Amino acid sequence: MALGPRLDIRQTQSLVMTPQLQQAIKLLAASNLEIESFIAEALEANPLLDTGGPADAGAEPERIEPATAPGEDAPADQLMLAGGGEGDAPLDLASVDRDWDTGDGEARGPRDAEWGAAAGSGGDMGEAPDWEQLRAAEITLCEHLEAQVGLRTRDPQVSAIARHIIGLLDDAGYLTTPFSEVADDLGVGTEAAEAALTLVQSLDPVGVGARDLAECIALQAREADRYDPCMAMLIANLDLVAKGEVARLKRLCRVDDEDFADMLRELRSYDPRPGLAFASCDTSSVVPDILVQANAAGGWDIALNEDTLPKLIVNRGYFVELNAGATSKESRGWLKEKLADAHWLIRALDQRQKTILKTAAEIVRQQDGFFRRGVAELRPLTLREVAEKIEMHESTVSRVTSNKYLACARGTFELKYFFTSGVASADGEGASSAAIKARIRTLIDSETARTILSDQQLAEMLQKEGFDLARRTVAKYREAIGLGSSAQRRRAKKLASAS
Repeated sequence: MALGPRLDIRQTQSLVMTPQLQQAIKLLAASNLEIESFIAEALEANPLLDTGGPADAGAEPERIEPATAPGEDAPADQLMLAGGGEGDAPLDLASVDRDWDTGDGEARGPRDAEWGAAAGSGGDMGEAPDWEQLRAAEITLCEHLEAQVGLRTRDPQVSAIARHIIGLLDDAGYLTTPFSEVADDLGVGTEAAEAALTLVQSLDPVGVGARDLAECIALQAREADRYDPCMAMLIANLDLVAKGEVARLKRLCRVDDEDFADMLRELRSYDPRPGLAFASCDTSSVVPDILVQANAAGGWDIALNEDTLPKLIVNRGYFVELNAGATSKESRGWLKEKLADAHWLIRALDQRQKTILKTAAEIVRQQDGFFRRGVAELRPLTLREVAEKIEMHESTVSRVTSNKYLACARGTFELKYFFTSGVASADGEGASSAAIKARIRTLIDSETARTILSDQQLAEMLQKEGFDLARRTVAKYREAIGLGSSAQRRRAKKLASAS
């Protein structure tokens, strides 16, 4: 057989990731706020695009009546349309990327076990501004302290050292830099550095400039004129306070039950992080993408939050004007391209809304018990189940539920929150891990100092309620929600009863 070059014609199929398809995938995973930013950029780049006010004529709200099956007839996985012509075929995004995240998406916030944090109350001023937050936003801890230095001393050296120390404080108001390094860095004597530190520790808020928690609490106790030998001994043994060693502390402080309870109440009134009152506050709130509310028929009305989605239209009058003045082939081609881009973007955004609404409706249908009775009724749910119901691929559902939030009467939740793993139950349907955690928290919250439940007892109680859980699983869930062991809870209960 002779070897040589030759030409062959072969027919093959391949999927090309066009720029429009790539953009469609990004639009599907973007939140409403990101879409708003994207639309603003598109309006700048395309003169034929214009806003027509809020998207009032967008996708109609989905209505879910009790005990009804889904009835949407939307085509499977036809999420976006590419190109600008009338006959462009829909693109199947499911075939592009079938990788998706199976994480449960739960936001775990362990309980803050620290004591003494001062909590501000808003009072009953209705819509009045929060002056504490406004003050914190307007002035930093460093600025607040430096403004007081000039009023407390006229010694320029002490003032300069004090300002240097203030610059080293962390957000909580602590001096974390070793004190010896402070003096060495400035090349000053120890006495001058100590005088400056004493000055800083005398400033408001009381407790700033402390080098550890005990010194911070001691400064506040001195300011309150409660720093007697008994209180000093209690502050020197804060580790025993954390462990709940009540009997040992009473022996060390040489006080009776009544005095110890009074000291403990005083101790808890102090702020272990005084500088946080001036820390910058993140006042940004989550803007929900989907709104769910009960309807008169006993079902649910589901709609997109249109407040953040302006309606896009094609300015045809401007197109006609530009087209009439286009004299070259290049200008007419550019105008045609911008018109096609505008049509594609409007259709893509419309299909995105329908897809989100369709997915959210199925999630609400699957988690009906949660919306009616709370987290205890949250059932196990996977992306695959929702994808099969709405005839889309899991990767599509994963993108739709990313960075999207749902607002209902029970609060605002990320869509990923409703996808949880489950454990076996007596009814055979299974129970959500979030529901199990909520039940464990309820059982532990009902404990008293004499009825602390071990993990084994919790497992037995849950098994009687129909949940097939092992002791190790109960311990894992308990730790995940930030609750201590039975021994830790027993000491905490004793300490609370002593106060």
